[in-house]
Amino acid sequence: MSLLSLRIRKRVTNSLFIGLATFCFLLALVPLAAILYQTMISAYGALSLDFFTQVTPPIGGAGGGILNAIEGSLVMVAIASLLGIPFGVFTGAYLAEYPGRFAYQVRLLAEVLTGVPSIVTGIVVYVLIVSTQHRFSALSGGIALGFMMIPIVTISTHESLKLVSSSIREGALALGISRAKTTVYVLLSTARSGVITGIALAVARVMGETAPLLFTALGSQFLMTSLNDPAASMTLLIFDFGTSPYENSHVFAWGAALILLVIVLGLNIVVRTASRLKFAATE
Repeated sequence: MSLLSLRIRKRVTNSLFIGLATFCFLLALVPLAAILYQTMISAYGALSLDFFTQVTPPIGGAGGGILNAIEGSLVMVAIASLLGIPFGVFTGAYLAEYPGRFAYQVRLLAEVLTGVPSIVTGIVVYVLIVSTQHRFSALSGGIALGFMMIPIVTISTHESLKLVSSSIREGALALGISRAKTTVYVLLSTARSGVITGIALAVARVMGETAPLLFTALGSQFLMTSLNDPAASMTLLIFDFGTSPYENSHVFAWGAALILLVIVLGLNIVVRTASRLKFAATE
């Protein structure tokens, strides 16, 4: 086979694979675009100033808004992040930098926990916290979501650190930097993009959860005055209003679904943009 024909064959093969990848990418966008379009069309009638400034009305009632649901979702995700992100990041760093039998067992446990149904996590937290304190609360809801974040952040951090070149690790150790400082200040900084991506995925995952909050936060029509109060959330509101027999409640649920999509998308964009800007500033 001549050199010219070989080059032509490589170009044709390359073009075919690029075309196939592009087609698959566009095909994957179809259901996403359909969901966004249907949500925006169905939620149009619910959007107003009152929708963002008032608390939730009774199911089937007129007026009202989702202010308490937005507050509850953000508070519980913040509690989950305070619990799940530090534990997940440092556990993933331990798995990457201190391999061994114990680390293997921890990694296996993390992989198993990622497949545990969220409702099981809710039941466990209900038994351990809610039933002992005899109250539903935003705190217990945040803890349940935090438990779900830990294995996701752990695995993503572990995989990101495994991709860091061993020469960077060896160079830092050769300069006399301790292994712990090397992990925190050198390796995690190098793998920042992957770690932050895993955190963003974990936050997006728990923000869309409903089942564990049914057993922990319960839901409320009022704004919170304490973390020990029952709390509303966007997902609980969508579940309650979406399954009601009233048409106006369905529109209300579509509106809450649209706002939830916007919040999750906005958080991901902000986190990724901040990560890239910080990375560019350190170059």
